[in-house]
Amino acid sequence: MGAKARPRRSCLAVPGSSTKMLTKAQGLPADQVFLDLEDSVAPLAKEEARKNVVAALNDGDWGGKVRVVRVNDLTTKWTYRDVIEVVEGAGQHIDCIMLPKVQTAAQVQWLDMLLTQIEQTMGLPVGGIGIEAQIENAKGLVNVDEIAAASPRLETIIFGPADFMASINMKSLVVGEQPPGYDVGDAYHYILMRILMAARTYDLQAIDGPYLQIRDVEGFKRVARRSAALGFDGKWVLHPGQIDAANEVFSPSQEDYDHAELILDAYEYYTTVEKRGAVMLGDEMIDEASRKMALVVAAKGRAAGLKRTSKFTPPQE
Repeated sequence: MGAKARPRRSCLAVPGSSTKMLTKAQGLPADQVFLDLEDSVAPLAKEEARKNVVAALNDGDWGGKVRVVRVNDLTTKWTYRDVIEVVEGAGQHIDCIMLPKVQTAAQVQWLDMLLTQIEQTMGLPVGGIGIEAQIENAKGLVNVDEIAAASPRLETIIFGPADFMASINMKSLVVGEQPPGYDVGDAYHYILMRILMAARTYDLQAIDGPYLQIRDVEGFKRVARRSAALGFDGKWVLHPGQIDAANEVFSPSQEDYDHAELILDAYEYYTTVEKRGAVMLGDEMIDEASRKMALVVAAKGRAAGLKRTSKFTPPQE
């Protein structure tokens, strides 16, 4: 599995200022953790938070999770020191740097260049640390195609709903829920699809942002199903109680996984042994398009650790 295909069903936010939460996060079943230096850390605590994050990355046992650090955005005075101190201090234990509030491709390119210089200086593999870009305002969404193409390091495009809602003056105070009075569909559909199209064009993952009503697990599932149905790869979680829900929603069902693997086996048999390109599998016609769709579901199931419960049996002569 390539870096860009790392499992990210659940992406857990962990404040870098809390050593307690940095320790607890290591034992939670999230696919990804991002150690935050931005919004969850007060201005006066940011320098200490860098030290906490470096120590947690170097000394902690993250159990195969994708390890990400979210730095401050480029309009602040903290960003360059965030990147330098964290990557110089724990670069060998970092999978990606997350850049919030990305508005232009140049911002991603700046981070790419800085990472390259640090990797060269520290003797780390050049290009080994990926980038995650967070889209949080109208300008970022308008430029999302250029942002998605900005660097070979880029692995994900992330929707940041709270800042985005504020940036377009959306009439709502409940992050992720429909604004009052919008009764004609999904107010987020265009935004989510726009991010998804840019991500898929450049072979990136698309990640949905948080649901702030952290004790409303059913509400979280309802909102998560929206982006999962479109094809998003995962969603942020802000509380341990949301992790299992995210892992469930962004994984295929056992039935769908088994069916996808069955399609792949059957298609392989019919195209190579019987040399036919379109055949019937039970009551279903399968062809090359079916294979491509099945590959997606099968890959998600394998990444989720699902095991097959059915097997393709070639027809008897």
